[in-house]
Amino acid sequence: MSEKPGVIRRVFRFIGNIISAIRYMISLAVVVFFITVVAGLFVDDLQPIPDRGTLYVAPSGTLVDQRSYIDPLGELLSQGNQLDAETLVQDIVEVLDKARYDERITHLLLDTNYMAGAGVAKLEEISNALQRFKLSGKPVIAIGDNFSQSQYFLAAHADEIIINPMGRIMLTGFGSYGSFYKEALDKLKVNMHIFRVGKYKSAVEPYIGNSMSPEAREDRRELITSLWQFYTSRVEQLRGLPTGALNDLANNMHLRLTEVNGDIATLALKQGLVDRIATRSETNAYLKQILPNSDNNLDMVSMSAYLNHAKLESLKKANQNKPEIAVVVASGTILDGNQPDGTVGGDSLAEVFSAIEEDDQVKAVVLRVDSPGGSAFASDVIRDAIAAVRKKDIPVIVSMGSYAASGGYWIATESDQIVAQSTTITGSIGVFGVIPTFEDSLAALGVYSDGVGTTNIAGMMQIDRPMTDETKVILQSGVEHVYSRFLTLVANARKSTPEAVHEIAQGRVWTGEKALQLGLVDQLGDLQDAIASAASLAGISDYTVNYRHKPLSFAEQLMMQISGNVKAGISALGLNSWLPASLQHQLTAAMQPLQLLNRLNDPNHIYVYCENCPL
Repeated sequence: MSEKPGVIRRVFRFIGNIISAIRYMISLAVVVFFITVVAGLFVDDLQPIPDRGTLYVAPSGTLVDQRSYIDPLGELLSQGNQLDAETLVQDIVEVLDKARYDERITHLLLDTNYMAGAGVAKLEEISNALQRFKLSGKPVIAIGDNFSQSQYFLAAHADEIIINPMGRIMLTGFGSYGSFYKEALDKLKVNMHIFRVGKYKSAVEPYIGNSMSPEAREDRRELITSLWQFYTSRVEQLRGLPTGALNDLANNMHLRLTEVNGDIATLALKQGLVDRIATRSETNAYLKQILPNSDNNLDMVSMSAYLNHAKLESLKKANQNKPEIAVVVASGTILDGNQPDGTVGGDSLAEVFSAIEEDDQVKAVVLRVDSPGGSAFASDVIRDAIAAVRKKDIPVIVSMGSYAASGGYWIATESDQIVAQSTTITGSIGVFGVIPTFEDSLAALGVYSDGVGTTNIAGMMQIDRPMTDETKVILQSGVEHVYSRFLTLVANARKSTPEAVHEIAQGRVWTGEKALQLGLVDQLGDLQDAIASAASLAGISDYTVNYRHKPLSFAEQLMMQISGNVKAGISALGLNSWLPASLQHQLTAAMQPLQLLNRLNDPNHIYVYCENCPL
C-alpha cells in the first residue's frame, strides 16, 4: 500500500485543484463570450424582404425620442435586457412612411404586447404616421393579449383589432397623482428651504405640504382634461364611436362589467372597441388566412429588419455634397456638465452645437426638445451655444416632443421658429431653488456643528447648520433674478414684453394647442414638419438629414458594439432576463419622485424644472 500524503501535501493539492477549476471556468467563460459575439454578428445580419409580405411592427418598452445611454460593460454584466426597454418614435415613423409606398409591403401587423408606454405627444406623432400609411389602402391589423391606454390608442388605428379572450382593455382616463413628504420630513427633522417664483411652480410642493395647492390642482386638472379630450376624440373618430362613448364607458365600467359577468374582452367587443376575440392559436390561424404566406408560414419582415434595409438604401444614395439639416435631440432632465444620452448635459449639448457651428455642410438645425427642464445654469449654457450657431446665419427650428417646459422652453427661446405637437406640454416658465438642511436631524442623534467664520455668511451652504436669514435673502434674490431673465428671454423671442409674459408664466403649463393661442409657439406639427420648415428657411430643397450625437470615444464605441453583439447572441441562444422589463420599468417609475433631489446639480441651486410634465 502507498504511503498516505502528508497534511501539507494535501493542502497544496487542494489549492491546486481550486486553481485548476478557476482556470477552466475562465476558459469556458471566454469561449462562451466569443460564441455570443459571433452569434450576435449573425443576428445583426439583414433579413430579406419578401416579394409580397407583411410589415410587423412591435414596439418594445417605452417610446422615446432618444435612447438612454447604457454603460456597455455594465450592460454585459447585468441581468436586465435594457436594449429592448426603449423604442425610438422616429424609427416607427420612418418605417411606416417608407412602407406606405413600398409595393412589397401589402399589410401592416401591429403588435402592442411589448410596449410599456408613451407620452401623449409621441402617440400623436405615430398616429399621424399611421394615418398617412392608411392612405395607401393597405390593411392594418392590430393584435394584443391586453391593451393599456397607450397600446390601445395605437391599435385603434387598425382596420381590425383582435384581443385574447382572457385579455382586457382598461380605459380609465388620465390621472396625475404624486407623493407628498412634508409630514415625513418633519418626523425626520429635515428642514427644506424653498425659494421660488410663480404660484403655479409646483415642483417643490411635495416637500412643503401634504397635498396639492389650489393653483397646482387647477393647473393639473386643466392639463389632463385637455389631453384626455384629445385621446377620446381621436379614438372615437377612428373607431366610429359616438362622442362621449369612452367617458361613458370609463365612468360606468363597474355597471357594464356586471352585465357581461366580468368578461372584459366581451365588453370590449360589445362596445365596439375590438373586432374579434381569439386565442393565440386562433389568431395565428386567422392571420394565415388573410396575410401573405408560403408553406403555411407568414411572409413577414420585422420593423428592425425593414429599418436596416432603409438605412442601407440611404447610405447607398448618400451624397456628401448635398446640404445638410442637422437634427439634435435634447431628451431628459437638463443637468450641468457632460451627460450621457437620455439626459441633457449643458456642456455635452453645447459641444454638439459648437461642432455644427464649424461645419459648412450644415444649412439648418432642428432641435428636438423632449425635456421638463432642470438646471437654470445648464439651460443657459445650451441657449448660448445655439445663439452662436444662429449668428452664423444657420436657422434653428425647435420641434417640441412630449414636453418642452421650463428649462426645455428656456433653450427653445433661442430659435427662429417653434413647432409643437397639439398635445405637447410646454410653458412652466418659473424658477425655484431647494436646499435641505439636517441640523435638527443630527441634533436628535447627538451630532452638532460649531466653528468660526470671517463673515456672517461663511459656511452658508453647509447642510449640517441652520440656514441664516442672510442666506435666505441671497438665494431668493437669485431666484427672482433668474425668473426676470427668463421673462426677458421669452419676451424678446416672442416679440412681447416681460409683463405680458408674466401673465401666462408663473410656472403654469400649457398644451401645444393652447400655447399656439398664447403665442408661445409658432405652429403645430411633428418632427417632419419642423424639418420641412428648416429646409424652407434655409432655402434648400434637396438635402440630407443627419442626427447629431454626443461624440463617443473609440473605447466606448468598441464596447458598445461588443455589448450589442453579445446581447444579440444571448437572445439568439434563447436566454432571457430573470427580471421582466415591465417590472423594471414599474420599479423605476415608483422611485422617480424621490430621485428629483438627486438629479439637481445646478451650481447656484436654481432650477427651471416642470414637475407636471412627466405625467
